[in-house]
Amino acid sequence: MSAVVSTVKIHLNRRTETFVVPLTIAGSVAIISVLTALIFWRSGSQPGSEAWIQGSQSNPGIVYALVGFFCYLGVASVGTTFPFALALGASRRSFVAGTIIWNALTAAYVALILAALNAIEIATNHWFAGFYIFDIYVLGGGDTLRLLPIVFLGVLATLTIGGVFAAAWVRFGALGPQLLAGGVVLILAVAVIILVPQAAAIAAAFHLWWLAAAAIGAVVLSATGTWLLLRPATVR
Repeated sequence: MSAVVSTVKIHLNRRTETFVVPLTIAGSVAIISVLTALIFWRSGSQPGSEAWIQGSQSNPGIVYALVGFFCYLGVASVGTTFPFALALGASRRSFVAGTIIWNALTAAYVALILAALNAIEIATNHWFAGFYIFDIYVLGGGDTLRLLPIVFLGVLATLTIGGVFAAAWVRFGALGPQLLAGGVVLILAVAVIILVPQAAAIAAAFHLWWLAAAAIGAVVLSATGTWLLLRPATVR
């Protein structure tokens, strides 16, 4: 257990990337979103109108920015930390377990930060000017009880998926991530081919918990894949 805790502490040494960069990204996206809204305002759009609200809440900019960063961070958390952790005495199993715990802590932190910003946005009537930044459809449309699991599972899945691609690189070199990506694309393509005839029925029966189940499944598969790939990997 001590080795697991030590691994978590090693990851937490990335204080800037774990705690500061997500805030910087959120702030940058907020500024860009406000500037974009001002452009539309000056072009004749009316804040508070139905078209304004629908368009603003359809903007997923914060999600794109955070997904890109956490995918990178997931890769770095395994690719650059694995050799160092083993050199300090951590086992491969404790490294994977500690990494997953750090992923969960980071996901919880980001979820709480975005929930707080969303609450401030709603309390100030969208920053006193009708600017929608965190109260958007993809984050639950202002519903904190939806935002928290959406962000937590989204960040956790992104970090863990990034980690398994890094583990493939550690195990097989540059060819590893390419083969893994090819396999994922092939599986998804086959699934789409099989399910396309039932697309309308699936869409009609769709429930949000399906996305949560998919995220949890991705986390479990990615974490298992990371362990299986790192178990025989040679430290470089």
